[in-house]
Amino acid sequence: MGNIVIEKSAKTVEEAVNLALEELDVTEDQVEIEVLEEGSKSLLGLRKAKEAKVRVTLFDYATEIARDFLEELFDKMGFEATIDIVEEEEITRVNIESSNSGVIIGRRGETLDALQFLTSLVVNRNNTTYKKIILDTEDYRKKREITLENLADRLAFKVEKTGRSMSLEPMNPYERRIIHSSLQKNNKVETYSVGEDPNRKVVIKNVDS
Repeated sequence: MGNIVIEKSAKTVEEAVNLALEELDVTEDQVEIEVLEEGSKSLLGLRKAKEAKVRVTLFDYATEIARDFLEELFDKMGFEATIDIVEEEEITRVNIESSNSGVIIGRRGETLDALQFLTSLVVNRNNTTYKKIILDTEDYRKKREITLENLADRLAFKVEKTGRSMSLEPMNPYERRIIHSSLQKNNKVETYSVGEDPNRKVVIKNVDS
C-alpha cells in the first residue's frame, strides 16, 4: 500500500486538516501533519485572503508491526534473527536470517507457515485494507516450489505410463496450487484435491482412465 500523502487548502489550518482527515477516513493521531501555508485574512480589500495549506501523511505501518511482532517472538524463543522487509504494491515480503532457520522452517515448512499466519493476523488486526504477508528464510519458498514442480512432473510421468492415479502427501493450499499449476498444461493428466485440511491432498489422474 505504501504511505499516502495528500495536500488540502482551506480558510484555516484546522479546516484544511479536517478535510484531509475526512478524505483519509482517519483520526489526527494516525497521521503526520505539515503546515505549508498558515493562510491570512484580506486587509480592507487591499490584499486578497490567502488560504491555509497542509500536507497530511498516512503511514503504512505494516512493516513496523510485522517487525516488532517477530522480533519480540524470536527474542522470547531465544533466537537471534535479522528481519528484512520489502513492501510491494499488494504484498509485504518478510525475509528472516537466522542460525535457527531450520527450526523456523519446521517440518515441510509448517512452522514458517504458522509464523506467517500469526504475523498476518497481527498486521491486519486493525487494518481497513488487507495486507498479504509472505514470510521466508533461506529462500525456502522458492526451493520448495522447485521441489514440488519436479515432484509433480515425476509423478505425472508415472501416471501416464501406468494409467493409475497417484495421491501426493497432504499439503497446504499454497503447495497444492503449485502442483495444480505445474501440471495445468499437461494434457495427459488432470489434478484434483480430496480430503479436508490439514489432510487435504492432490490426486494426479490419467485423463484416459
